[in-house]
Amino acid sequence: MIGYCLGCIQTAYFVSMAMKKDIRKYGSGNLGTTNALRVLGKKAGAVTFLCDVVKGIVAFCICYAIYKSNVAGIYASLGVMLGHDFPFYLKFKGGKGIASSLGMNACIFAFVNPVAAVISTIIGAIGLKIKGYVSMGSLAFVISIPIMCFLCAVNYEITIVTLIMAVIAVVKHKGNIVRIINGNENAVFSKK
Repeated sequence: MIGYCLGCIQTAYFVSMAMKKDIRKYGSGNLGTTNALRVLGKKAGAVTFLCDVVKGIVAFCICYAIYKSNVAGIYASLGVMLGHDFPFYLKFKGGKGIASSLGMNACIFAFVNPVAAVISTIIGAIGLKIKGYVSMGSLAFVISIPIMCFLCAVNYEITIVTLIMAVIAVVKHKGNIVRIINGNENAVFSKK
């Protein structure tokens, strides 16, 4: 519940409302960093990204402090993703949870297994670099987290929760996956 409540703080939505431009009506309509960057500009995109990453970190740290448990922190991270992706007050239409997952990954680095966190981040960066698709980098990153947790013999419960998060991310990116396959996904660095 702590994670879900923090996840429901929809940065892109509040930033767009402050700019008097409802981001849900522009671009992909998604309440995430990439759409904020494209629709609202670099500053709004940066604010959205940083705040969404911080949500993932804060939720993990709060629950880690309360329960003295990495597992509790990971469950809070799952809550953040659910709140970010499915905010109750926006008809359950939010973002895709990748920036918040980056926050969780920072906590995996600090509290769980730094090797798993670093390698999954590198894999995500390579995915982004290949074609310049944010979606490809995002998917490579989030899918690699449970794989690296498994390979690094991280607590099985943490591995399962990160796998659930990866499945949610894949489902939320289904449109992007189709566009990647068809070769018409928008590259983040393209002039278009």
